Amino acid sequence: MSGQTIFITGASAGFGAACARIFAQPGNRLILTARRIDPLLALQKELADTAGIHIIPLDVRDREAVQGAVDALPPAFREIDVLINNAGLALGLEPAHQVSLDDWETMVDTNIKGLMYCTRLILPGMVARNRGHVVNISSTASSWPYPGGNVYGGTKAFVTQFSRNLRCDLLGTRVRVTCIQPGMAETEFSRVRFKGDDAKAAQVYEGTEALTAEDIAETVLWTVNRPAHVNINTLEIMSIDQAWAPFAIHREKR
Repeated sequence: MSGQTIFITGASAGFGAACARIFAQPGNRLILTARRIDPLLALQKELADTAGIHIIPLDVRDREAVQGAVDALPPAFREIDVLINNAGLALGLEPAHQVSLDDWETMVDTNIKGLMYCTRLILPGMVARNRGHVVNISSTASSWPYPGGNVYGGTKAFVTQFSRNLRCDLLGTRVRVTCIQPGMAETEFSRVRFKGDDAKAAQVYEGTEALTAEDIAETVLWTVNRPAHVNINTLEIMSIDQAWAPFAIHREKR
């Protein structure tokens, strides 16, 4: 794969940064976006000798900022071949009757609205050129509930269903859509979820061999590198140390 332009959201760490590194191949052009500028600058310095790099400090929750970022792309970066909608987060594990409404809104605004904005603003160019690939990062939480997953799982269910509906809308074009559903992966995800509590985040992975960011990046690259007539619809990926839970049953003496 070379000569491609790849737009990656949430590229400052985790899956996004790993995707940037694996797609940084000679001839490729990477558009890396994230809220934090310093990690983007570090990635630009790291990868500049391999691929063309354009960085954008961007909060995908800001619709006008996303529009402005897409409109202001340098000419060499305007024809986007691959959009990796990776920006997303989980906040807290409280039950629904105790959770912060601010946390719920942040997850909806990032995981749903941010993905919508980027897709809607980049997709027309793909359709006009009759080529492209949208890769949406969902989660196993989109299919399998767990206590405290409430709105996070709901937002990722949106990502999965939105991806399916995109495929229907794009039928008859050569634009592909893939939804990746990672399970437990050791990145900054849990640290963000627990708002910087490293000890609490470490407990999530204790005694396991979780997925890595590189595992997911390699999977994304594989889906993009399939022959042009092949569309990988959905891929659910778990560590060997993770599986679905049995039915939860509450018992008490009556």
